[in-house]
Amino acid sequence: MELDLILSLLFFAFCAGAIDAAVGGGGLIQIPALMGALPHSSTATIFGTNKVASICGTASAAYSYMRQVKLQWKLLAVIAVTACISSFGGAACVSMIPQNVLRPFVLFMLIVIAIYTFMKKQFGQVHFQRELTNKMLMTAGIGGILIGFYDGIFGPGTGSFFIFFFIRYLKVDFLHASALSKIGNFMTNFAALSFFIPTGHVLFGLGLMMAVANVMGSLVGVKMALKYGSGFIRILFLILVSVLICRLAYQTFLM
Repeated sequence: MELDLILSLLFFAFCAGAIDAAVGGGGLIQIPALMGALPHSSTATIFGTNKVASICGTASAAYSYMRQVKLQWKLLAVIAVTACISSFGGAACVSMIPQNVLRPFVLFMLIVIAIYTFMKKQFGQVHFQRELTNKMLMTAGIGGILIGFYDGIFGPGTGSFFIFFFIRYLKVDFLHASALSKIGNFMTNFAALSFFIPTGHVLFGLGLMMAVANVMGSLVGVKMALKYGSGFIRILFLILVSVLICRLAYQTFLM
């Protein structure tokens, strides 16, 4: 591969890592960049190589958040296990549900999330430190199962769905929700790689180079999120969801 293409992919991987660390959605940057650079590669290879880079950035972001943001280990474990198992199940069922059936539903849900978040100015601005109960663990588990399965079978907007779910049902702020979402995203990426690697759909050389750039970007993204807090993340979240809505609307109605 030519040097200029590699450098451009590293730049996009850095940007993807920074955005993903704060609000998720790094795939919106990284996957189109890979598709443009590798026009003759299969979709599975594009996704597999993307996951190698993104899982490293997500792991770095998760570690950075856990050092700075107080999270409950039992809650993390429930989210991690349910998201991983259901994501693998979603990947196994990917051929059963056509994407043209899922896309309008996902588009509708993203519009609802955007309107709800925009109208409720205080949504996700306050963190309620509550005692961990079985009901909270069950709620987190349900979120991990539903969103993990969605990530395995379709994918776009997974980080946004995680963040919205954790704010709405676990009563955390955007900063804590973003931290929790990194755990869920890491495990869904892990589940995906457990499928892509054995089937040979990973370009490890390119993926590992992009992983370094992704990790560097994630460190910047976490630092910005911790410095500017939930208000900053809320703005980025609304921008990201708006981009997702435009992308899915274009794919649904114009392609």
